[in-house]
Amino acid sequence: MKYYIIAGEASGDLHGSNLIKELKSIDHHADIRCWGGDLMQEAGGTLVKHYKEMAFMGFIEVILNLFTIFKNIRFCKDDIAKFQPDVIIFIDYSGFNLRIAKWAKEKKYKTNYYISPQIWASREGRITKIKHDIDAMYVILPFEKEFYAKHNYKVHFVGHPLIDAIEKREAVLETDFRKTNNISPNKPVIALLPGSRKQEVQKMLSIMTSVVKNFQEYEFVIAGAPSLENEFYKPYLTNKNIKFVTNQTYDLLSIANAALVTSGTATLETALFKVPQVVCYKANWFSYQIAKRIITLEFISLVNLIMKKEIVKELIQDELTSTNLSHSLQQVIKGSEREKQLEAYEQLEEKLGGAGASQNVASLIYNGIHTK
Repeated sequence: MKYYIIAGEASGDLHGSNLIKELKSIDHHADIRCWGGDLMQEAGGTLVKHYKEMAFMGFIEVILNLFTIFKNIRFCKDDIAKFQPDVIIFIDYSGFNLRIAKWAKEKKYKTNYYISPQIWASREGRITKIKHDIDAMYVILPFEKEFYAKHNYKVHFVGHPLIDAIEKREAVLETDFRKTNNISPNKPVIALLPGSRKQEVQKMLSIMTSVVKNFQEYEFVIAGAPSLENEFYKPYLTNKNIKFVTNQTYDLLSIANAALVTSGTATLETALFKVPQVVCYKANWFSYQIAKRIITLEFISLVNLIMKKEIVKELIQDELTSTNLSHSLQQVIKGSEREKQLEAYEQLEEKLGGAGASQNVASLIYNGIHTK
């Protein structure tokens, strides 16, 4: 069978790579063409375009890059038409993928969506397009099934692929990790997870690193994103208590005492590693003013959304100051918030439905190809 997979970010590359592995284990003749990253290519997909060429954050950044975005859309349609896949699999990345899905449905391709667009957060009206253009939807958050049921759209809850990714990773010894990355063998570690897009990382690291002077007994370690060059992080490494690693986020979280995390998938990854955290978010003023008018959620972190209450502290926009961040970090290091978060993390993992998401999705997609 021929599969065409479209992912546009680092997290999509991770989940897409695990999906490719499972598809190949079920379908030994699978021919997979993909948009994604190094992980999807290493898993056996033929990489068409790297997500590094596609990651634009915020309303202004999207507007400034409209020519490139529309050029990519045209290229994607042409490439699909030449490949003639049995199924197109969209992974998150809704702004791009829903446009391709509309065209694909008109051309009679089978359309599957893995990791739902976050229409439960904003622009709920997109459900009309999804119901029309997507043949099968596979969701990874427990509340998403309830959300779609409200709109009379049947979806498959498959569990969360992060559980598989974490369980299957090749762990390294803490002593080796510290030695390799020049991290003190004695100091407890605070992980800094500032995101994966350039504009986002610049905003987050400026405020995250501002608290280092208040925690001299700790070593702060920045988790570099695979989408950014190591050179980009150098301006934030002037303090001797700040270190840097790249492509080693899970190894970093496995030894971290606490973490400062930009809102997104990383908040859930941090929770699954049982690391107390403070969630940070700050956009440019214009983007934030638009976002707060269209996003209807009570929380921004996946941890709080899944648990339906505040488990982790969220510092958003004007609340994200050095003073507030220092106070909140102190609370998760030694204060009352630490035990509260650790207890809630156990319940969170149960809600996510256990391991096997990638295998579940691969089976449903493979079987679905043979179903009209």
